[in-house]
Amino acid sequence: MLISMTGFGRATAKLDGLTATVEIRSVNNRFCEVAVRAPRELSRWETEMVNRVKKEFSRGRFAVQVQVDYPPSSGAEVTVNKDAAKRYVKALKELRKTTGTSRVQLEHLLTFPDVFNRADSSVDDESVWHVTQAALNAAIEGLSEMRTREGAALQRDLEKRVSQIEKQLAVVVERAPIRVAEARERLRDRLADVLADERVNADRLEFELVLVADKLEVTEEIVRLRSHIEQFRESLSAREPAGRKLNFIYQEMNREVNTIGSKANDAVLTRAVVTMKEELEKVREQVENVE
Repeated sequence: MLISMTGFGRATAKLDGLTATVEIRSVNNRFCEVAVRAPRELSRWETEMVNRVKKEFSRGRFAVQVQVDYPPSSGAEVTVNKDAAKRYVKALKELRKTTGTSRVQLEHLLTFPDVFNRADSSVDDESVWHVTQAALNAAIEGLSEMRTREGAALQRDLEKRVSQIEKQLAVVVERAPIRVAEARERLRDRLADVLADERVNADRLEFELVLVADKLEVTEEIVRLRSHIEQFRESLSAREPAGRKLNFIYQEMNREVNTIGSKANDAVLTRAVVTMKEELEKVREQVENVE
């Protein structure tokens, strides 16, 4: 079963008047990279949050956003860090000019936790961590479910692409030997007058015909491509993450199709190869999304 690398999970947990909200977004990445944005009182648990995400997922780039709301009686007064806010506005404006993106808005500043200062409260950091941990686990579960659903859709699409490649391969299997026989016959017709000359070595000409046929032979490529298709299907149903393996098999499939194309010298085979290459390009795009 395939797992997609893209997804979103959001969860809220409450404990003793505390409310923690965790959002996790994931996108494609060759490795597993996790970035956490959380209030300062959770800084000593940041590594634990990163490891919790990495324990669940093997590939992808994850952005974890944590927000904690305190009860009114906690004494956790929140004030604006004006200096930090000004610095971020200046930096964002410079970034806007460089990239040509839209203007700086208030919600852009809300992503930086040090824009706000929270006074000491009666709520201890351990309690904050416990409620955050509960929200984090629930958000990870939601993200995992979404990535699984997306992975199922990817798997259905890839199975369809591979079936199309297999269909075109059947065309190659049927046409290839006929095409070789036709090529040999055409060459014999062209050399008919030469063969009539007794001074010409018939064995030598036959040897040349064998070489021509060998250059057109694609049996080995067909056998290997069939094997790669079988391995690809097996990997689609594997229990462990298969993204890297699928990418490797795709490259091998593409290599065999390219070789068949270079030996085609036939309109029917060329059309079949073009269709296989089109499907393989779509396979490549989809495999990049697989964990």
